[in-house]
Amino acid sequence: MKIEQQKLTEKAIELLKELISIQSFSGEEHQTAEAIENWFKAFDIPFQRENNNVFAKNKYWDDTKPTLLLNSHHDTVEPNKAYTRDPYDPQIVDGKLYGLGSNDAGGALVSLIATFTNFYDQEDLSHNLLIAATAEEENAGPKSLRGLLPSLPKIDVAIVGEPTLMNLAIAEKGLVVFDAVVKGTPSHAAHPNDDNSIYKTIKVLEWFKNYTFGKVSEALGEVKLTVTQINAGTQHNVVPAHTDLVIDVRVNDCYSNTEIANILKAEAPCELQERSLRLNSSSIDKNHPLVQSGIKLGRETYGSPTLSDQAALTCQSMKLGPGDSTRSHSADEYIYVNEIEEGIAIYIKLLQGFLIGQ
Repeated sequence: MKIEQQKLTEKAIELLKELISIQSFSGEEHQTAEAIENWFKAFDIPFQRENNNVFAKNKYWDDTKPTLLLNSHHDTVEPNKAYTRDPYDPQIVDGKLYGLGSNDAGGALVSLIATFTNFYDQEDLSHNLLIAATAEEENAGPKSLRGLLPSLPKIDVAIVGEPTLMNLAIAEKGLVVFDAVVKGTPSHAAHPNDDNSIYKTIKVLEWFKNYTFGKVSEALGEVKLTVTQINAGTQHNVVPAHTDLVIDVRVNDCYSNTEIANILKAEAPCELQERSLRLNSSSIDKNHPLVQSGIKLGRETYGSPTLSDQAALTCQSMKLGPGDSTRSHSADEYIYVNEIEEGIAIYIKLLQGFLIGQ
């Protein structure tokens, strides 16, 4: 049954309004999962659910074909205190659909669901199609895409739906967070002390400020290292035994997170301990047919500094979706209705070029 693209688009916007109206903080997405289930039921598409992750395969699935994953998330962060609108009231004003999660990443999610539905019962596709509407993206939780992957078929290439203005994010920086300790000698503030950990931290901060990694990525540029937190002492008359720092490192695709950790721990003038190495950088070859299909549509390619569920994938992947990343997590979040309309149209044309060669 072929569904008109305009009808799919209208239904997708209705679904987005419904998702906005439901509170779905990370780990609390059971009701938005049900709303997504209802979409598949309405279109007679068999689906599965694991925790709050909902996923489905195209009708003519063939185990001998490679698989393209379409993925986005339906959890949100909590609304910040600067909201002037009800974050759960999906109002359209001057072409903008307002509401928490509208831009990040509801617009991409409903556009991908509509695109999957468009191709669901199409025969002779070059790839299997797998849609996964997933939870716990915002907190990288254990029941997110990462936790779902063992239950999914092998994935060969993926589109992760996030707001990119429908340009092709062909690389995404990874992340390693380090806890650093600068040690000194504790003492009473009234006594001489040449081993004050706070004073020693000055040189350590200068070292981090000036440190650079040698390899520069064509898509993602340099590795970015930033000291983001500092803490020391408990009372005014005691020199603390140590000063604690937090280091945020955004990793390009020239390094693995393990390599970054090994380099810094060997060279930094203080003790370092990484919190996790699992959020690696992601990329897709610019010459991959999926990317080339997008380039033929006039879409630009770039490297993204922000993290997404791409970090959970080991296959080639790109980030692509309607909306603007600068609106994410902002007060009075919104997405333009015409961005969703354009997003669905571009997704469909992109996959027609990739899956059918049209």
